[in-house]
Amino acid sequence: MNIMELDGYRAKIEYDSELDLFRGEILGLNGSADFYGKSPASLRKEFRESLRVYLEVCEEKGINPLKEYSGKFNLRIPPNLHKEIAARAIAEDKSINQWVSEKLEKSVDG
Repeated sequence: MNIMELDGYRAKIEYDSELDLFRGEILGLNGSADFYGKSPASLRKEFRESLRVYLEVCEEKGINPLKEYSGKFNLRIPPNLHKEIAARAIAEDKSINQWVSEKLEKSVDG
């Protein structure tokens, strides 16, 4: 995964072959902020600058800069997978929500 971190913020990094530059998009914002650079050092510098400008604009406009997450989302899966997850959750004396949450947490932590 191409993620760059800076001061607790994260950005997804991709290569733009048309511009021959790396492009970063800051994640988890209420709006959008991106930046470009030729090297990791220039990308990090532009990340810092883009974030600074974004936060200044949010402050000027009285906007919360960060997207808020409810902790809920709908997931559509095949019925046979739903059945298997339910069986495994029951076998571990857990709700489907607990079981899936644990699996997702392990997936992103490890």
